[in-house]
Amino acid sequence: MAEDAPPSFCSPSELAALTTLFKNSATAASFCERLAINGAFGEEDASLSSRLDGLTEGVNTFFLTSAGALVFVMHAGFAMLCAGAIRSKNTMNILLQTVLDAAVSAICFYLVGWGIAYGDINKGNGFIGNGAFALSGWYDNTNPSGSKGRWAEWFFQWAFAATAATIPAGAVAERFNFNAYLAYTLLISAWVYPVVVHWVWAPKGWLSAFNTVNPLFGSGMMDFAGCAVVHMVGGLTGLMGCIMVGPRLGRFDSNGAPVDMPGHSATLVVLGTVLLWFGWYGFNPGSTLNIIAATKAGSENLFLTSGRAAVTTTLSGAGAVIVALISSLWRTGAWDLLAVCNGALVGFVSITAGAAVLEPWAAILAGAVGAIIFDVTCWLWLKMRIDDPLSASPMHGVCGAWGVIVTGLLAAPHYVSQAYLNGHYGAFYPGSSGLLLAAQVVGVLVITLWTCAWSGALFYILKMFNKLRISPEEEQAGLDVSKHGGSAYNTTTDHGMGKGVKPGY
Repeated sequence: MAEDAPPSFCSPSELAALTTLFKNSATAASFCERLAINGAFGEEDASLSSRLDGLTEGVNTFFLTSAGALVFVMHAGFAMLCAGAIRSKNTMNILLQTVLDAAVSAICFYLVGWGIAYGDINKGNGFIGNGAFALSGWYDNTNPSGSKGRWAEWFFQWAFAATAATIPAGAVAERFNFNAYLAYTLLISAWVYPVVVHWVWAPKGWLSAFNTVNPLFGSGMMDFAGCAVVHMVGGLTGLMGCIMVGPRLGRFDSNGAPVDMPGHSATLVVLGTVLLWFGWYGFNPGSTLNIIAATKAGSENLFLTSGRAAVTTTLSGAGAVIVALISSLWRTGAWDLLAVCNGALVGFVSITAGAAVLEPWAAILAGAVGAIIFDVTCWLWLKMRIDDPLSASPMHGVCGAWGVIVTGLLAAPHYVSQAYLNGHYGAFYPGSSGLLLAAQVVGVLVITLWTCAWSGALFYILKMFNKLRISPEEEQAGLDVSKHGGSAYNTTTDHGMGKGVKPGY
């Protein structure tokens, strides 16, 4: 005769929630019993459900804050990558810009960016958010905890805004006026980026796959972690800056042929690449925003989606590295370290939109094709005499667009149902309506027009007033000496600071 089931001290829903948390029904039942023995279920005490709500909120807040910290580590990666890829005489300039990107974007996103991107969910429309400017209305002053996990959400979203703002710096390095840099950082952080966020990620956004009322083509645009929202916005802003400011002095000879201007430190480039790789594990897997849901099925979807995003991110980067290595050997006859570093980053960009919904094989394909697109775009840029020292616009702008399109082609039906609860999937799969691909194409086109129009207008105005580019004399001397008071490196033979970096006190 079968043994009687052990008595349960929880309601069925409470026991199910605990089973999801502990991954074991016996452990969950034991936990219930211990709480009961300690009086947790007395009429005078809070219910287990409320306790579980607090635990869930705490775990999700820790998850999102940790993911945001990983994304912020990418700033160190950008700093090292940019510094290594340019000439030593401009190192302090690019490092200062990277630090200021974080600070300026934080103030802008606090004052207006968050309100435009998300704002009050009861206000706003499909184009723009409204409310919660300077985080107003988040909580009653008598109950500062009322906003719960939204503090962590702001932190995570600011880290993304800072990333979008720092991408253009590499594209216009070594000749851009510092005031012009501040101007475009303000524009991206306070206006261009937040509006695109609202379109794609807000529940009311007209492009959003999370729009349950009237999504574009019944599907909405799927951009899981920001191929378009972050990378296209940053990369296309950099492209417009490259076009408006023109190439560096000596980058092309009198016949228009490119002249090589190598960066000064392959070591810094590799360090930056690895830091960015590390940070991408917060960027993509963290974009689930939560890791525990109210139901067992919901929690499983979050676990699976976040874990899958980590795997596809890894595989896409790996696929792009292999193609970049082979391509560099074919083009130059050498195993090119810097080409491999670019390949890895191209792979990560290419998977950012589809990290949650692509099969592992599709992730490898996305990265591999992205590496080819990157090489072709870099070649085309040189033919057009567009000088991008970091190749930021091909990497983030063009490969960001590719990442959105490949999601429309290869988003797997069973993964879409987990990540979006949406019935539209990639056009490659039998039975697909193709509406997701259509939404992806429209999203790419509109975001391209939006970003290029605003950044192009800003750079044109700055150029009219001769505020876009530094003087030829300053460019020849280097920005570190002409604008920042000295070199980033010690230029003397002793062990003092010499003419290099000076103490700040």
